[in-house]
Amino acid sequence: MPLPVISASVAAIILILQLIFMILVGMHRVQTNTGVGMGDDKDLERKVRRHGNLAENAALFLVVLALAELVGGSPQVLTIVGGAFVVARLSHAFAFGSLTGSHGEDGSKIFIAARVIGAFGTFASGLFLAGYLLFVIGTA
Repeated sequence: MPLPVISASVAAIILILQLIFMILVGMHRVQTNTGVGMGDDKDLERKVRRHGNLAENAALFLVVLALAELVGGSPQVLTIVGGAFVVARLSHAFAFGSLTGSHGEDGSKIFIAARVIGAFGTFASGLFLAGYLLFVIGTA
């Protein structure tokens, strides 16, 4: 049985991103002396949601990616969908680098566009991957 190197590679990238977000939340908490919760700190809330949203979406995606790889999915297809997921999550992370588009804040539309690309890209890559896994299982 071949090792799931594509999923492992995507997982490593996602884990690095998750750890960066964890550090940024922790640093913000130290700087603002906020131990638990967020109070009225919109910047902390944004950083916590960026961290949490990645955790909410990445775990199941990575499991399904690994399953698709283990049951014989095309390495090319899995590399593309895994790469699309990483790009979507990076776009989402960039979008949450600003309060623009959330909390009623105005600002550059690029952050709003990046948020839409990130959310839609996450959804689309997950939906495609789920369908692809069912297809691979059905043709095995």
